[in-house]
Amino acid sequence: MTYVAKKCGIRFQPPSIILIYEDKNKDRARQRIIPIRNFSKFSDCSRAAEQLKNNPRHKAYVQGVSLRQLQKLYSLLRGHLQGESLAQSLEQIQQEETIDPEEDLNKLDDKELAKRKSIMDELFEKNRKKKDDPDFTYNVEVEFPQDEQLESCGWDAESDSEF
Repeated sequence: MTYVAKKCGIRFQPPSIILIYEDKNKDRARQRIIPIRNFSKFSDCSRAAEQLKNNPRHKAYVQGVSLRQLQKLYSLLRGHLQGESLAQSLEQIQQEETIDPEEDLNKLDDKELAKRKSIMDELFEKNRKKKDDPDFTYNVEVEFPQDEQLESCGWDAESDSEF
């Protein structure tokens, strides 16, 4: 059986994930309600999302939903369980998803670094131009303006005596 996920959302009361999918064999849209059990305000969202993706009962249905989207839905549920409003939870998720260009990634632990890298990979794939895109051009050359004089560095100076 092949299923294609169309929409995915969350319901707070009772806690469940709502998945609207299309059954390719019957060519019609259906809705699946996946109850969320044993999840509290202290639970790990990424772990819960991985468990749902690997659950044999729901695996065929949620394979088209990205792990990041499931993590966001679990984060919304955790925020609701902590007493936050939907707007506060969405703002917190948006803040976690944005990457500060001035942030020093060398100071992050492995888990946070992996999270930032996955966000950057997702952003890259979203903005990447593919050959099939209508505005794709091959071998683009861009001239960058040089308003100020280039500074020379000591390591950049050519010296034949070293070699």
